[in-house]
Amino acid sequence: MKIILMRHGQAENETHPDSARQLTDFGVQQASQTAAYIAEHYQPDQFVVSPYDRAQQTLAELQSRMPNIPASVQDNITPSDSAQNALAVLANIDAQCLVVVCHMPIVANLASLLTGDSPEAFALAEARVFEMEFVMSDMAKEIKRFVPDQTR
Repeated sequence: MKIILMRHGQAENETHPDSARQLTDFGVQQASQTAAYIAEHYQPDQFVVSPYDRAQQTLAELQSRMPNIPASVQDNITPSDSAQNALAVLANIDAQCLVVVCHMPIVANLASLLTGDSPEAFALAEARVFEMEFVMSDMAKEIKRFVPDQTR
């Protein structure tokens, strides 16, 4: 099985509550680049997304390329949530290729739990692909990274 962890694209400055921050035009471009990469190289069978607006907007770029893939909102993958609790929920999802769209720092902490390595920050709209027999701490191997354009 594969889990693809993806961070949202560039978001506006904190003029709104964190949950309501929107992607900038550049953030939409970043999300679009990563969505195109995922659509070209993988066959997701489930999307999971944070309830925050910027993650939802990032997911929309994935769905524009893969409209028939079911998506669900997972409330415990916001920036301040526990990666261990989030991983326990993700482990119960029946999927062979799961794409999870969320935020720093939880996305780095999820990657760390999967591999047993120290957390490493994700770039904006970065996707990392992990392969494993089943979802459990220290059972995954990172097999690929995609980082979209980070400069305007």
